[in-house]
Amino acid sequence: MTNPTERTPELFESHTSGPNKLWQYVRSMPPETVAQLSHPDADVAQLMEHNLLQMLGGLPSEQFDVTITTNRENLSRLLASAMMNGYFLYKAKQRMEFEKSVANL
Repeated sequence: MTNPTERTPELFESHTSGPNKLWQYVRSMPPETVAQLSHPDADVAQLMEHNLLQMLGGLPSEQFDVTITTNRENLSRLLASAMMNGYFLYKAKQRMEFEKSVANL
């Protein structure tokens, strides 16, 4: 399997200012951190998937041929939104687990 930080797809190259700052940040992370971030908590991933389906539309793919067209700016906004939602949900789950453990003391 290829390490995600070893690839530089054209998607992450800006036409005006060179490499994308987010991509540069991800590439600067230790491989262990990238690996950990690449495997989100199952509950958080499920909530993120549900949220993205709501944003993009949830037509069943077996009955519809769904194609989504967008531009780079809107795609980057969607990615940023998904990342923020994922971070928020992960932290909320951590807090919930912490509160449960404190309540059991």
